[in-house]
Amino acid sequence: MTTDPMPRPWLAHYADGVPADVDLPTESLYTPLEVAAARFGDRVALDFFGAATSYAELEDGVARAAHALRELGVRPGDRVALVLPNCPQHVVAFYAVLRLGAIVVEHNPLSTAAEFAQQFADHGAEVAVCWDRAVPAVVEAGGAGALRTVVAVNLTAALPRRSRWALRLPVPRARSLRASMTGPVPAGTLSWERLVGAAPRLDPDVPRPGPDDVAALQYTGGTTGPPKGAVLSHRNLRVNAVQGRAWLPGLVDGEETVYGVLPLFHSYGLTLCLSFTVSIAATLVLFPRFDVDAVLSAARRRPATFLPGVPPVYEQLATAARERGVDLRSIRYAISGAMSLPPATVALWEEVTGGLLVEGYGMTEASPVVLGNPISPARRPGTVGVPFPSTVMRIVDPDDPTVDRPPGDPGELLVRGPQVFDGYWNQPEETAAVLLPGGWLRTGDIVIADEDGCVRIVDRLKELIITGGFNVYPSEVEDVLRRLDGIADAAVVGLPRPDGGERVTAAVVLAEGASLNEDRVRAHCRTYLAGYKVPREVVAVAELPRSMIGKVLRREVRATLLGTTPAAVR
Repeated sequence: MTTDPMPRPWLAHYADGVPADVDLPTESLYTPLEVAAARFGDRVALDFFGAATSYAELEDGVARAAHALRELGVRPGDRVALVLPNCPQHVVAFYAVLRLGAIVVEHNPLSTAAEFAQQFADHGAEVAVCWDRAVPAVVEAGGAGALRTVVAVNLTAALPRRSRWALRLPVPRARSLRASMTGPVPAGTLSWERLVGAAPRLDPDVPRPGPDDVAALQYTGGTTGPPKGAVLSHRNLRVNAVQGRAWLPGLVDGEETVYGVLPLFHSYGLTLCLSFTVSIAATLVLFPRFDVDAVLSAARRRPATFLPGVPPVYEQLATAARERGVDLRSIRYAISGAMSLPPATVALWEEVTGGLLVEGYGMTEASPVVLGNPISPARRPGTVGVPFPSTVMRIVDPDDPTVDRPPGDPGELLVRGPQVFDGYWNQPEETAAVLLPGGWLRTGDIVIADEDGCVRIVDRLKELIITGGFNVYPSEVEDVLRRLDGIADAAVVGLPRPDGGERVTAAVVLAEGASLNEDRVRAHCRTYLAGYKVPREVVAVAELPRSMIGKVLRREVRATLLGTTPAAVR
């Protein structure tokens, strides 16, 4: 067991059966796959639109893919770029790279060539396994780094035979669907399907990685600046899955079904949908993107028991399921992250499913989960809960993190635990700015914690607006704006003033048929907010930029309002 001498008053809120600490893993992130294949070989590991892969078949495919990658020259410590949506090939490639002791570098397959170029130049991967539709952009970007080999993945190869046949029909719908799933690649590009299909299993004597070896680089904007590669060890990622398993004592190994609607290239999806799922030998139902129709179809075919997601997923699914009469009552547990979870969404979801929906908190630098609401009726809606097992926190003065803030006062959240990363790839100064003595990670988030350690997020430290010497938290203003009839969504940012301060500015998405009346908006805000928090400008926009998991990108909103181009954000 791993223990920490700091007081942990929040332990009183843990659900029955949740331990204060977990055992630190002594094995690599690859080992749970072998264990699952040995214990539950016939269990369906992956479901992709009805095409099923057992754990025994998955392990065999990984062993063959590892041999194929080794033949391409991949060795321990090498970076291998994965540029893939959620699909069986993604899972196979991920574990094959880990088996060789190489380092997975996950990429958003919808990134531009410029975004790829920045990251490839940083991590220096020589081999990339790519969705064929992303290959042209990756090849264009490869010159910025050391890329020498690109292997193309055809998503349609993983579909059931009947679906593959239907895609060949000479009708517009089939052509459109085929074009959305696959595309042409430059001549000479290697085929993943042919490469792995012809490969024997990897020699079992090939050395395995250890728990302290680097498993993955996950690019993140961190607390400041352009994306940086967070260095995550096998132990970091493995222990976060162990912590998640401890948080959900009601799950049964070899009997659960998890819906993978979160992208695996994001740290949230990578842990909650992939490594966690494999660690309990559950079935992972993969969706290349979130689509209500596809998820409800899967619910009829292979009902879920656990659904990690973000608030819009739960709201859309519950609404559609109720309208169409689809039964979602098999989903006992759901954990939401990445953005605030509205109480109305919780009520709707729990009414439709009968299961529990709770909010958690994490960041890429912590593999990613550090806080969670108890999976019990004792949860506290509107908060992100309390620290995970083997995790401790402090709330400190943002300007002097050696000074602790008392309960009830806002301050920056610091966390410490075995899931906290080793630093940023080749960026010692950025690492030193967020990893403090004693192993404390600066999250960059302003929070308020009560006496029992239950945490409410106030805002991002770097997104605070300072006007007239006062701090304005954008999320507080956004919550007020969304209460006004006619405003469907809002993002609040600070724009520079000539005197060096900032003016509070709101970008709002209007409800259908509504028009913007700035005086009415400001009058509404003055009812709930101090005068210095009321937006000086209100701008109507068609939509707000969001990350792949649905988080509003305030930095892009600010850049748009200023007429500039923001750094790449994912």
